[in-house]
Amino acid sequence: MRPREARVLESDICIHIFTVSAAMVGVCLTVIGLLRVVISIRRVDTAADNIIASDAILFLISCMSSYLALRTRSVRRMHRVERFADFVFVVAMCLMVFTCVFITLSIAVA
Repeated sequence: MRPREARVLESDICIHIFTVSAAMVGVCLTVIGLLRVVISIRRVDTAADNIIASDAILFLISCMSSYLALRTRSVRRMHRVERFADFVFVVAMCLMVFTCVFITLSIAVA
């Protein structure tokens, strides 16, 4: 693969991380709002909204890192920042799955 093609492919990955991370921040905020409604109706408190808020911050870090990778001119720096954004994104997704299980169990038990 030629360097130009590699750069296009890498920026394509960054664009995907950027858009999905930004969307996931919105999903986290929506879930926090819905969870607060369920908590107030059922009168059950859970730590899930705090975990989701932390998850939203991780998605925001991933989003901003991928944006920085897209804006940088250095290919080497782009690779490092892109790997970081990718790692944070995967961690945030794993935390989201854990939180979904936690919410499901805490609502089912209550």
